[in-house]
Amino acid sequence: MKISSTRRRTSGGLLGASVLALTAFFSAPAHAAAQDTSCGVLAPGASATAQAAVNAACSQIGVWYSWGGGHGATPGAIYGYYDGSDPDSLHDNERKGFDCSGLMRYAYWKATGKDLLNGTSNDQFHSSQATARFSAAQGAAPLLPGDLMFWGNGHIHHVAMYLGGGQMVEAYESGTHIRVAPVRTGGDYAGAIRVNGSGTPTPPPANGGTTFETWGTGVRTHSTPSVRSAVVDTFAGPTQVSVQCQQHAETVTAEGYTNDIWAKLADGSWLTNIYIKGPASLPGIPDCGGSSTPPPSGGSKPFQTWGTGVRTHSEPNVNAGVVDYFAQPTTVNVVCQAHAQEVTADGYTNDAWAKLTDGSWLTNIYIKGPAWLSDVPTC
Repeated sequence: MKISSTRRRTSGGLLGASVLALTAFFSAPAHAAAQDTSCGVLAPGASATAQAAVNAACSQIGVWYSWGGGHGATPGAIYGYYDGSDPDSLHDNERKGFDCSGLMRYAYWKATGKDLLNGTSNDQFHSSQATARFSAAQGAAPLLPGDLMFWGNGHIHHVAMYLGGGQMVEAYESGTHIRVAPVRTGGDYAGAIRVNGSGTPTPPPANGGTTFETWGTGVRTHSTPSVRSAVVDTFAGPTQVSVQCQQHAETVTAEGYTNDIWAKLADGSWLTNIYIKGPASLPGIPDCGGSSTPPPSGGSKPFQTWGTGVRTHSEPNVNAGVVDYFAQPTTVNVVCQAHAQEVTADGYTNDAWAKLTDGSWLTNIYIKGPAWLSDVPTC
């Protein structure tokens, strides 16, 4: 299902270029553009919550537009995907960012501590969280900072946030960055809503961690990454936690899932990743580098990656979907290796790919060792 459907240019200007040649460009830091100082609350009258939402959206100026971005288990920038119809989105799986509705979801999640806008721009336009609605004929005159503006005839395809002073912040289309733009109330402008202002702003994660949300009831954290260690805390229901790092440790089976990865939280306690919303290995979370890593399972062998921002893929091909993202050197368990797409990166060329225990693939360029890993079988 498409998360949002902003109308985009379809010039296909990127199609003739090599993906490998463009990798360095599309892997640039998310904040590739300078912070736009014009982004902020530009008019009086907005609630404290709306002002917090504006500030959250403006904090993402310069981040990539990425189709499907912002719609992970927890609101926030993620790698997107090719939508199948727009050539400009062909490389969105290499761009960590937001689509239009993903940015609005994130902004109000940061402002209220509640996931109020989890859905497409069309869903958001019809949201039960709207406390006021404004028609297209009213234009921008009655709007306050934090109000959401929508476009579409019949079915909504785009959303942006009003800032005041005739300006708005938006994730516009693939190939662009989140930006400030003059409001557009002509064409297929459909109107605006004012979002429920209740809730408590989500505090920034402690000690540089990343905020995730747990699921389930009676979830326990432990003093070490083992269910047999002392219980540190118990979460009666879904709770926001700040994850510092993760590592392989004791294998846990619960709620129909089996996982040996544990997250270290800001208070030093450990929580099995089973109870954290997201994939088995949390994206963008570094390896703790601890000594608790168990022997690899299934005949796999442990290796260490190198570099930053290293991605694994669903197939041995850089065009395939991104499965995981290693922000820094990480221990991985390699099951087997195969010759596949030839990759050139960081001064090396290699056609060998390693298959990891989660089924994803990583070019051997980013695994410490020879080009063809010693004592690892062919897939």
